[in-house]
Amino acid sequence: MSRVYNFSAGPAVLPVPVLKEAADEMLDYRGCGMSVMEMSHRSNMFQQIIDDAEADLRELLGIPENYDVLFLQGGASQQFSCVPLNFSKYTGNGVADYIVTGQWAKKAHKEATKFITANKIATSEDKMFTYIPDCSDLPITPEADYLYICENNTIYGTKYWTLPNTKGKKLIADQSSCFLSEPVDVTKYAMIYAGAQKNVGPSGVVIAIIRHDMVPEEELPEVPTMLQYKTQVDAKSLYNTPPCYGIYICGKVFRYLLDQGGLEVIAQRNHDKAAILYNYLDQSKMFKGTVVPKDRSLMNVPFVTGNPDLDAKFVADATAAGLVNLKGHKTVGGLRASIYNAMPKEGVEALVQFMEKFEKENAK
Repeated sequence: MSRVYNFSAGPAVLPVPVLKEAADEMLDYRGCGMSVMEMSHRSNMFQQIIDDAEADLRELLGIPENYDVLFLQGGASQQFSCVPLNFSKYTGNGVADYIVTGQWAKKAHKEATKFITANKIATSEDKMFTYIPDCSDLPITPEADYLYICENNTIYGTKYWTLPNTKGKKLIADQSSCFLSEPVDVTKYAMIYAGAQKNVGPSGVVIAIIRHDMVPEEELPEVPTMLQYKTQVDAKSLYNTPPCYGIYICGKVFRYLLDQGGLEVIAQRNHDKAAILYNYLDQSKMFKGTVVPKDRSLMNVPFVTGNPDLDAKFVADATAAGLVNLKGHKTVGGLRASIYNAMPKEGVEALVQFMEKFEKENAK
């Protein structure tokens, strides 16, 4: 069968050349006689895989030497606990500020309240998270240990195009659904983390980029060993068996992005792809985008017809046409197209052509 156009929000589409290369190496990785899935994480061969992955990621993002790169487990959701435990409860004032712009920021804030005083200093809940609040003059808590954001909101389709004015506080960002979609000045952040399954690799890997001064110098006796960043930094992501195959695929994606010309090239492609879909939505009489235009994500595009039955018909007909995973998240309904790096321009064009056809055939 031919491949479909997969608009899933995650696990999501991966570059075909990466998949083909991994398939070629599945039974015998570079003459070693075994798959990476079977390889010891303590072997020299896997050490080279993880070292190359880190080096390529550092090159892609221009990560300074005073930042650690970690390949972790537990999903991005585990970081909701790790962040306050490592950076506030036992090492700071036990206070942090959160901006809640969607489901994942909301969950991160709720988790933090179990351990620290987590202040919600701005939110877009009043309009169903369809915009990013003004973050130019936030009521930053003087004793806050950090300011936390979810930079791209997968479910609701919003994106911070200007980072918040932290007023000197450390910025921590969940970049799961926009990671490596554009160049980033890493020095503006104390920590960036991202679940790989949105835009980088398979599920099971979390990538964390943490400035050295954020990592506690001593072990935190009250914090589970596996949840301490010091544990992972000291062991260079190899404290226990990591998600080896996932890291291997991430490394191939990093190399693929470099070979494509780097993140400047990728960002332009993403802008071009998103413009095709948003331009259609802006003139359509049936389909409507749900996000304030200035805050639109390039990665996740939610839209609606206003009729749940028509939404369901669209999803079914699109699936039959080889355009899959266009149903909106269960918490909001409607429709959503996730158009990550690996979604080709042709896929977005095919979606728009289908939407045009569907609109003509189902117009009242």
